[in-house]
Amino acid sequence: MRVVVLTGAGISAESGLRTFRDSGGLWEGHDPMQVATHEAYDADPDLVQRFYDERRAALLRAEPNAAHVALARLEEHLGDDLHLVTQNIDDLHERGGSRQVHHMHGRLRAAWCVACDRRHDWDGTLVDRPACPACGVRALRPDVVWFGEVPYDMETVQQALFDCDLFVSIGTSGLVYPAAAFVHFAIGNGADTLELDLDPPRVSDFATSIAGPATQTVPRWVDSLLSD
Repeated sequence: MRVVVLTGAGISAESGLRTFRDSGGLWEGHDPMQVATHEAYDADPDLVQRFYDERRAALLRAEPNAAHVALARLEEHLGDDLHLVTQNIDDLHERGGSRQVHHMHGRLRAAWCVACDRRHDWDGTLVDRPACPACGVRALRPDVVWFGEVPYDMETVQQALFDCDLFVSIGTSGLVYPAAAFVHFAIGNGADTLELDLDPPRVSDFATSIAGPATQTVPRWVDSLLSD
């Protein structure tokens, strides 16, 4: 069985990381347009860098939860037949044991030098304008995909969606494109679809849905899939 799993902020919320938008429509107290666009970065780079520096520090204090660990166990069983795609910029999947993760929105613990186009693992701050380890230019920004930028690995992800037998959405609203279209790609190519979320259905009325926190629903689903 070939499986594509898409994860969103809901899977990491139980590890203490806040979801993309809170009930007031803000992202950790900020309008997303103030911290997640290239225009915002050009207008106030210190604000944007501090925002991601704070998120990076919070991530280093977080730990993977049972849902992350369960998906790593699924990868051990399915190998290359599992494509784990995440909208999250945290590394909790990797720390939970997953080895192959498609980070379509980039990685918080990475910095991108816009001068030499090199990417580096990064756990420190960026607001103080550190030099790029490769070229020495002080042109590092968070290696995350902002609004208006093209998500990573889209050709690979789309091919996996066309080939999969089962598409599973976990903890995502299904409102932001291109990820919002993934379930429709899968359905159009004859795949079964499943949604695990606190309040489904959100990604599609055509998907089978299971309500509950990811730390409960994901391990149970993995157990049932591996027992078949």
